[in-house]
Amino acid sequence: MRLIPGIPYRFEDPELLTQALTHRSLGRHNYERLEFLGDSILNFVVSARLYELKADNNEGELSRLRARVVRGETLAAIATGLKLSDYIRMDKGSMKSGGDKRGSILADALEAIFGAIYIDGGFEPCHSVILHICGQFIADLPEADELKDPKTRLQEWLQGQGHALPVYSLEREDGPPHKKHFQVQCVAAAAGISVTGQGSSRQKAEQAAAATALEQVSLNPGR
Repeated sequence: MRLIPGIPYRFEDPELLTQALTHRSLGRHNYERLEFLGDSILNFVVSARLYELKADNNEGELSRLRARVVRGETLAAIATGLKLSDYIRMDKGSMKSGGDKRGSILADALEAIFGAIYIDGGFEPCHSVILHICGQFIADLPEADELKDPKTRLQEWLQGQGHALPVYSLEREDGPPHKKHFQVQCVAAAAGISVTGQGSSRQKAEQAAAATALEQVSLNPGR
């Protein structure tokens, strides 16, 4: 196999593409080293493109924008659109458990393909493929401020209103070690905020609580 539909590149060495699609469950000749390389190239190409397009954004904002493009969820969505699961090679056990559909594996394989293209053809075709595949995601990015996590946005809102920072406290933690459940309370008394959030980790529960608080203040802007 020398190409995958949707990826505008034909491999001179088809073994590189095979390796990029081979999960570690099949042995040492797998995609992990190519993934390492492809991840670095992807970050550079996206960084350079954002630098060109977002002249008014500072370093922190550019970093948030880049993170949205290169994060696992985005890459997995792209890989799903390319139907990479039809080509990934893994052992029967991993396949039976749905490994070929797992987002993290799809994202890793896509990065490995970028690395394989670089080895096979050099930087320019790799650069072109990445922009072809990721260009629409970059073009559709929201404003950098919208990409801040809820806790950061809540903190900035409170500071802008002259209020103290919120206090997060753990209300409940239950469930077995492999499936914990957390409930956290977020309080900002001066702003009239007292909400709870739940999640599979304390951090996720805090973010959920902050998101609820932001919804509360947006619905009651006079606070």
